Amino acid sequence: MTQYPDAVVIGAGIVGAACAEALARAGLKVLILDASFAGGGTTAAGMGHLVVMDDSPPQLALTAYSARLWTTLAPELPRNVEHDACGTLWVAEDDEQLEAVRAKQRVYADHGIAAETLSPAQLADAEPHLRPGLAGALHVPGDGVVYPPTAALALLQRAIANGAELREGVRVDAVGAREVIVGNERIACDCVINAAGAHAPELTPGIPIVPRKGHLVITDRYPGFCRHQLVELGYLASAHTMTTESVAFNVQPRATGQLLIGSSRELVGWDMNINRAIVRKMLDRALDFMPSLALTSAIRTWTGFRPATPDKLPLIGAWEDTPGLWIAAGHEGLGITTSLGTGQLLADLVVGHEPALDPVPYAPSRVLAGIGTH
Repeated sequence: MTQYPDAVVIGAGIVGAACAEALARAGLKVLILDASFAGGGTTAAGMGHLVVMDDSPPQLALTAYSARLWTTLAPELPRNVEHDACGTLWVAEDDEQLEAVRAKQRVYADHGIAAETLSPAQLADAEPHLRPGLAGALHVPGDGVVYPPTAALALLQRAIANGAELREGVRVDAVGAREVIVGNERIACDCVINAAGAHAPELTPGIPIVPRKGHLVITDRYPGFCRHQLVELGYLASAHTMTTESVAFNVQPRATGQLLIGSSRELVGWDMNINRAIVRKMLDRALDFMPSLALTSAIRTWTGFRPATPDKLPLIGAWEDTPGLWIAAGHEGLGITTSLGTGQLLADLVVGHEPALDPVPYAPSRVLAGIGTH
């Protein structure tokens, strides 16, 4: 075992894996600890979308940066990561939403992100199973999909190839100044990265992260039924308003030919039971946009917990109350997309390199200063 690593990363989900990979690539000796198994938790429960989002300028900056990193990395990923550059269609139901689509396209264009507005006829041609009468859509061809557990494992393997060590089934009991405590063992290091997702506050009290429960449904295999990731324009309101309960249309094609149907959001603590009423609402919403989903067979439903913050931005950077402690958590439903950007940003900060984007909007110090806590 590496007794005195340069960095200890707590959590081997996709964000922790990306941090470990970037730190190891930068030349640090990295030890990764996970209480369960690599690629589990929220990572295993997620949809796996790689999507540029523009709910706020910092969110757009991080998702666009990460999307570029995914595009660069894609040719090096093993096949089991199931990377699919399928693009996203943001579907507009009416003329008012279509105006919002056009505004969204202008924002993307201003940031060099390829996107085009589709007419109703073009949308029907792109996705024949959508219902008639929709106003159009924004096509973002650079978006994609991965299978999150194997994506995390691929990043961990890259970290290990650069000298990192992974220990699974190891629960960290406490974090101190430049050390982690595991049972009776104290592991000294130069820095600790808390990448424990929704569990991050258990190790670093004061982090305003709460678990936001979601349901997903997966179908049997129907190759070609859906060609793009499909998201209703109203998804933004559902995803980024901290209501007690919400649903939105989101269907994703998988490399297996299956369809992944979402999405729901609930603030119910750690209750992992399936809420049949909200699943019904979620499926009804999907059927409203895609009626022929009624002809498919659902084979499994599950829940997961997104690590949500009050201001909808992750915490990436130093936790100034504890020397040597860094945070990489709070990504809500964008952890897969933003994992590579998070890892690179954090590694640059740790080793003192100039980061590719302004780190201030994501700095945990905004929480210590009382910003974003309302």
